[in-house]
Amino acid sequence: MQFAPAIHSICSMALFLWIQLSLAVSVTLLALKFFWQWFKQTPLRNIPGPPSPSFFTGNLAQLCDPLKGWKFHDDIVKTYGRVVRVCGFLGDTMLYVSDPRALHHVLLKDKHHFEESDAFLVSTRWLFGQGLLSSSGDVHRRHRKLLNPVFSGSSMRYLTPIFQRVTKELGDLLTTKVNDGKTELDVMMWMARLSLELIGQGGLGYSFDALNEHSTNAYGTAIKNMVPTLSKVAVFHQTCPWLDKIGSRRFRSFVSHHLLSWWPTFNKLVGIVDVMDETTREVFEYKKAALAEGDDALLQQIGEGQDIMSVLLKASLAASEQDRMNDVELLGQMNVLTFAAMDTTTSALSRMFQALADHPDAQDKLRTELLEACAGGQDLSYDELNDLPYLDAVTRETLRLYPPFSFIQRTVSKDAVLPLSSPVLGLDGSKTSELHITRNTEIIVSILAVNRDPSIWGPDASEWKPERWLSPLPESLSGAVIPGVYSNTGFKFALLEISGPVNAAAVFVFRSGAERD
Repeated sequence: MQFAPAIHSICSMALFLWIQLSLAVSVTLLALKFFWQWFKQTPLRNIPGPPSPSFFTGNLAQLCDPLKGWKFHDDIVKTYGRVVRVCGFLGDTMLYVSDPRALHHVLLKDKHHFEESDAFLVSTRWLFGQGLLSSSGDVHRRHRKLLNPVFSGSSMRYLTPIFQRVTKELGDLLTTKVNDGKTELDVMMWMARLSLELIGQGGLGYSFDALNEHSTNAYGTAIKNMVPTLSKVAVFHQTCPWLDKIGSRRFRSFVSHHLLSWWPTFNKLVGIVDVMDETTREVFEYKKAALAEGDDALLQQIGEGQDIMSVLLKASLAASEQDRMNDVELLGQMNVLTFAAMDTTTSALSRMFQALADHPDAQDKLRTELLEACAGGQDLSYDELNDLPYLDAVTRETLRLYPPFSFIQRTVSKDAVLPLSSPVLGLDGSKTSELHITRNTEIIVSILAVNRDPSIWGPDASEWKPERWLSPLPESLSGAVIPGVYSNTGFKFALLEISGPVNAAAVFVFRSGAERD
């Protein structure tokens, strides 16, 4: 027994040295990879771009900065144009692109040559599990095949009353708060609580009790803090593919929880992932148990068995063995769905109410449209909500000017030629109308820049004007041939989440005239 402490110390030392050696080898291989990529990308370095503040992280921190990021995006587009060279991890050259013709090839025509990067797939798998965002190829197509019917019009029609009930509860709560006079309300906090409860009841068939202002919901707090925390650990995203090769998943989990205590921000991220994982597992087991008991048990639950996860579970069980999802994949879909729905809806709703507060005339028009539509005293159906032109215009314009995600990334899977709408003037004075891009080059698709491009949207592109959607859009927009704001899977679900709260706010809060205070 006297040898036990010594053996334990030797094992700990061996483990520590093995980790250090693995990290050293990974960093060396990573450096060699980027050196070779740097050599191959020589032509791209002729493209103008901002200086890099750091060889290690390049411009990544500036692009992802939660406070100054959007200004950086605006500045580089105004200074360098629609195609900008930016620096990535370890001096890697990345292209920041908002040229319409180039984006048409990246997102539509040649999309199979421009795929999610390994860094994106691995990091999202670490954060959310094996869901839609972390899959590619045949697995991604299998996931889409099961998910597409889940977000059909018939499913959304059934969820409409659930969303209306939850938003009425919020409307009544806020009305009570303003009945006694002027009251300061934290709209973003309430929109976060509302989004969580909407996705809980409509997406998972589960109540987080998020509208109870006295409740402290760890899950909602975790999701709310994920994006700000991720923006502070940009290096995590880039190194994931290499770290993923070190040991087993259990070993990496041990390292994350016990050997990285010196990195507080990363520790916070690990805690966020733990809370999300524990909560979704609890909800998942709850749903599986109800499904095993049959339809009667589902009908007694929130959502009555028609919530997104209940429908997905039943669809997966009914699918062929090769098409169905396993428990790990279903858990991944739950994490992705909840995070995406809560984070993006909170952002969109908060921006929308801010814009309406800044534009009283638009607020009056929207209120009038909604009150007239609800004049009969009955709740609006899914089809009636979709048939409100000004509500649709307000939603579209908010998503255009304030997209929940300012950019997405793609990686070139094979050497490609990228045509441009307008030529790029190189640092050497030469002009080029097409770019020769080597395999593994990272492309940053700037949603923010495209949505605010004056040559596409007109000279008022930077202004919030819902009326632009009520008349024919400029020919320059149709000529751009790029995906619109309604093109993503599950987006109708998000739109239903957005339109419901706006409707409730107009009918239950704005009616009292509280907005004038």
